[in-house]
Amino acid sequence: MDLRIEQRDKEGIRILDLQGPVVIGRSESLLRSTVLNLAKAATINIILNLGSVSEIDDDGLGALIVCHASLRRAGGALKLLKPTRVHMELFVLMRLESVFETFLDEQDAVNSFFPDRSVRRFDILAFVEQQKKHPSGAPE
Repeated sequence: MDLRIEQRDKEGIRILDLQGPVVIGRSESLLRSTVLNLAKAATINIILNLGSVSEIDDDGLGALIVCHASLRRAGGALKLLKPTRVHMELFVLMRLESVFETFLDEQDAVNSFFPDRSVRRFDILAFVEQQKKHPSGAPE
């Protein structure tokens, strides 16, 4: 199955709903080109919804890093939404959990772009405890 990307806006923030794998080849290339084209068009605040991402390999992780760096250079930000336990294990293994701002709630992710709004930050320890209670990844 190839990666599918659906785009939508919420309060001026572009949300990319990803479905499928982000792995070497067309999927990581599609993600990278989509985000870079958005940045060229001055859409620089982006949330990647990982809730339906089945797999991320090292090339997919590289694409996330390239996207993150490109948007930061353009004055924007890339934030991650709804990572799975497997995604978080990969981020921790690669020591990237502090690079990406990560959120479990979409509105919290959107609010993080607005300094005057309160935001519940991602707590990796709470995430681990939730995964122990709900191994399927379903939120409480």
